[in-house]
Formats: sequence, structure tokens, C-alpha cells
Amino acid sequence: MRYFYSINKLLIATILGLLSCVAFADGAKVTPLMHQELDGLSNKDGMMLVVEYGPGTSSHKHRHDAYSFVYVLEGIVVMQVAGREPVTLEAGETFYESPHDVHLISKNASNTETAKFVVFSVKEKDSPLVIPVR
Repeated sequence: MRYFYSINKLLIATILGLLSCVAFADGAKVTPLMHQELDGLSNKDGMMLVVEYGPGTSSHKHRHDAYSFVYVLEGIVVMQVAGREPVTLEAGETFYESPHDVHLISKNASNTETAKFVVFSVKEKDSPLVIPVR
């Protein structure tokens, strides 16, 4: 029964995380790869997903209650957090944002090609993956 409860909790957390992520990136396709509670790290869990931005797609201003690592698989994306200059990333390049960063820009640099990247996050348990910022 405990195993069944854990699977259901994981499924619900993943679905809620995906819905919040999709809500802030018009036209983004989000594919979950893994969600894991992290034993030994108090109140933390890990999540891996793939984000695919269609041509011209971008997200709204937001933050993550997480340490997030991005690896670009294909295409070109522009990322910027408050206090730093925007960076343009191509396949094979990486980006990092801390739980305190406000993500100002996350967009596909192309209006004709898709962009795809992997995100690995260590976040607070039960916190949303994406938190809107006004």
C-alpha cells in the first residue's frame, strides 16, 4: 500500500509541476523524465524534464524554488535572470539558476526552428516547479 501511495503522490506532483510549467511557456512541450525524493537531503526532491520550445516561444517572468541546471539539446535559446546579462545558448551549452533568481527571459531564439533542452532541478518538496513573478 505504501508503494501505491508513493506512486500516486509522484504522479500528482509531476502532473502539477508540468501544468504550472506549461502555463508559463506558451506552446512549450514539457516531457517529464524523472522525479525522485532525495534521501539525506531534508525536504528536497529532484526532477528531470525536457522542454521543447516551438518557433518564437517564450515564457513569462518567473522563478523556481530550485537549483536548476539546463543543458541545450538542439536549437538556440536565450536565458536571463535578474542582475545578469542575457545569454544565447546553442546545443551543448549550459545554464544555471538558483532558488533566488528571477528568470526574466527564457525563449527560443528562432522564429522558424524548435529548441529543446533538459532541465535538472533540486527543489523543495511539494513546491511548484514554476512560480509566477509580477
